[in-house]
Amino acid sequence: MKSMFSTLRGYRGISISALALAGVLVLGGCAAPAPQMTSLEIQAFQLKEFETDKTTAFNSTVSVFQDLGYIIDTASLETGIITSQSPTESGFIPFVGMTQTNTRATAFVEERRPGATSIRLNFVEVQKRSGGYGQQSGRDNVILDPAVYENAFEKIEEAVFIRSAGT
Repeated sequence: MKSMFSTLRGYRGISISALALAGVLVLGGCAAPAPQMTSLEIQAFQLKEFETDKTTAFNSTVSVFQDLGYIIDTASLETGIITSQSPTESGFIPFVGMTQTNTRATAFVEERRPGATSIRLNFVEVQKRSGGYGQQSGRDNVILDPAVYENAFEKIEEAVFIRSAGT
């Protein structure tokens, strides 16, 4: 009777060490961990200063969030906080169940000095899954793609320009 190891070794000439190596590669054991960004690196693309008053910056940010399809949850000029979320996309994945995905966007608008206001944006992708038997899971992923923030800031800058041109 052959042992399990000799059977594996004889399987089309593949050795056990080759199978182990393949398993490690498939599971990502050889992949280098993704480098972590520092808070200053993140803040560098999430924060931008505008030469305008707080009210204009705040109203422009709310307007851009709405233009991008976000639903405003809260907006307080006094605190400078804006919270919003995109419409939820639902789907079904076989053997997994129902999935729901949306993006939450927040902004903090702060007057730095008269005529200069900073805006800090944060985008988070929210995923929720529910399967049979009532299991639920979720995951929130901060979006760390600088291009996403750059796009939003370009639109806010345009909105600030339009609002400032009228005064």
